[in-house]
Amino acid sequence: MKKYFLSLATILISLGTASAQDQKQLESSFDSHLSSENIGKTIKELSLKPHYLGSPASKEVAENLLAKFKSYGWDAELAVYNVLFPTPKVRLLEMTAPTKYKALLKEPAYKEDATSGHPDQLPTYNAWSADGDVSAELVFVNFGLPEDYETLNKLGIDVKGKIVIARYGRSWRGIKPKVAQEHGAIGCIIYSDPMEDGYFQGDVYPKGSFKNEYGVQRGSIMDMVIYPGDPLTPFIGATENAKRLKKEDAENLLKIPVLPISYHDAQPLLQALGGPVAPSDWRGALPFTYHIGPGKTSVRLKLEFDWKIVPAYNVIAKIKGSEFPDQWIVRGNHHDAWNPGANDPISGVAAMMEEAKSIGELIKNGYKPKRTLVYCAWDAEEPGLIGSTEWVEDHLAELKQKAVVYINSDGNGRGFLSAAGSHALESMIDGIAKDVIDPQTKVSVFDRLKAREVVSAGSDKAKKDNMAKKSMTIGALGSGSDYSSFLQYAGIPSLNIAFGGENPGGEYHTAYDSYDFYSRFGDPGFNYGRALSQTIGRAVLRMADANTLPFEFKNLHKTISSYVAEMINMTDQMRESTAVYNQIISGNNYQLAADPTKTEKLPIRKVEVPFIDFSALQNSLVNLDRSAITLSDRIAKGNISSTSLKALNEALYMAEQKLLTSTGLPRRPWYKHTIYAPGFYTGYGVKTMPGVREAIEQRDWKEAQDQIEIAAKAISRLAEHLNNTTKLAQ
Repeated sequence: MKKYFLSLATILISLGTASAQDQKQLESSFDSHLSSENIGKTIKELSLKPHYLGSPASKEVAENLLAKFKSYGWDAELAVYNVLFPTPKVRLLEMTAPTKYKALLKEPAYKEDATSGHPDQLPTYNAWSADGDVSAELVFVNFGLPEDYETLNKLGIDVKGKIVIARYGRSWRGIKPKVAQEHGAIGCIIYSDPMEDGYFQGDVYPKGSFKNEYGVQRGSIMDMVIYPGDPLTPFIGATENAKRLKKEDAENLLKIPVLPISYHDAQPLLQALGGPVAPSDWRGALPFTYHIGPGKTSVRLKLEFDWKIVPAYNVIAKIKGSEFPDQWIVRGNHHDAWNPGANDPISGVAAMMEEAKSIGELIKNGYKPKRTLVYCAWDAEEPGLIGSTEWVEDHLAELKQKAVVYINSDGNGRGFLSAAGSHALESMIDGIAKDVIDPQTKVSVFDRLKAREVVSAGSDKAKKDNMAKKSMTIGALGSGSDYSSFLQYAGIPSLNIAFGGENPGGEYHTAYDSYDFYSRFGDPGFNYGRALSQTIGRAVLRMADANTLPFEFKNLHKTISSYVAEMINMTDQMRESTAVYNQIISGNNYQLAADPTKTEKLPIRKVEVPFIDFSALQNSLVNLDRSAITLSDRIAKGNISSTSLKALNEALYMAEQKLLTSTGLPRRPWYKHTIYAPGFYTGYGVKTMPGVREAIEQRDWKEAQDQIEIAAKAISRLAEHLNNTTKLAQ
């Protein structure tokens, strides 16, 4: 297979722009209007007040952004949806035995942080916890993952009827109460251990950037892997007259009370626990021996919420395309925050607004994008990707026809380029990464990222492989930001782009996610905000003006092939390990059964792993390989008539929709993409080929075989679509 190492000039020529030099001049002019200083001012301005969904300040921020867009020359409006959002009325956590302790549940103000004492701060809580007043023994469940409950089972500890305490980390927060509920727990407490997120790692805020003893990570625990968005309006936009479910019928809401706490409040609870000493990999950094419980330690957890329907204010701004007005380049970042939100999300919003300002300046000087630009500032992302999901569900048919790509950002900071999304756009991102200069090292952001990968490689072979790397690879998207509804529900090609990696993130979802924190630790000088504007701005401009859209399906074929190879290898390893396990326990069980003095339970044999037939997937990939190469070669030849371009480009950007399945994934039909989805037990984390992979992991062999057939048909549909697309390139 040919390797392509593409420079800017090569990429632009292949896109069919007027000339590489013209595009360079356009992007140079775009850069000249970007200001790090202005990005900093925007961050400070928009993070002066807590502006969570439904708050007065949230509407103020939306109206501020609306006015900015209009001043830059964009046609902008508010798209308002009416959505459910609970805020706390009662929060009580107290230890009732063996001693008394009442949790503070409060983050103090600091003189070094001007907004940390704002009277409108949203209290520490997990959105979508159930109301409840429960009292029970306490059990420590480590990170609260399925494998942690396997360890508890081996120790003979049952959490049924208990309240569990889990530490943040290793998974998205909503997985912890979900798994606890599945195991019969009646309440869940989540805390940040200083081992992962506190003094064990470095100086804490306000001296340093790690979480202090009072910091609490707020956040949604909606079961977004079932569906995101307004819980009461799945599959439809939450308009004023939308038909709504009853709250108790919403499948993505948990049934137990859940509360996040600081490690200051966690310490007396954990220190009082008896029971077995926690395994070594369960122990955190608090200054005592970690025990699991249960025992003498009992707690009461009482939570009550105000379940209100509130307005969510999306800001939608457009610049109409001069040649293809019905082909949309969609760009988005959410504007709502748990409190000040300087990093999450205002650092991303500020970069996006700087792009919009610069594009406005280009237009004043005569620039006309060929395609329509649609810039979106989403509300209600933090509670569950609500603003973007409602907008996509409300405009689904139009977006499937017109949306060429969705480009997302969220929080941003100093460090390294991160990009993930539709792998047919990997070559375009590679070209951009080689053209944007890292503000700290003055090499390309690609070269800086490559250097880190070389340094952090775990073996000599990995080091050599990374040193030989000539092009950037992008990751796959799970969930956690506003791309989900575009990619995984509507099948619109999507990208998520950010810089970061050099701020520990101790402020995440706390009252200290402030301008004072961000300007010291997040992105001093705001230069990586400008780098984000340069990176995404280039993606927007190149997609807007390409004669032939820069989709390269050979990259997608290579990526899917690697996923299939992983699953085949995983199945083979499971088969071997199951055989070894059963052989071992057969011998042990024989000895136990032969000795009447033994009272141990006989270990249960695992079901043997049957033959799984991957041939349908492999055959579909052969077809995709051929069709992708043929299409790529035809486009590279050029000489495509102007009358064919519109239909050709529509076929290119609609290709991703062929990877959707009408029935959706098992037990969660909202997710329709056969290649990318959040994992059922990973939350934000991606599961590639999710239907097949998760069936194998759950040892549901019939479902695995069924999902192989479904995925193979989707890939075959894409291959046939690419064959038909080649015919349009005349």
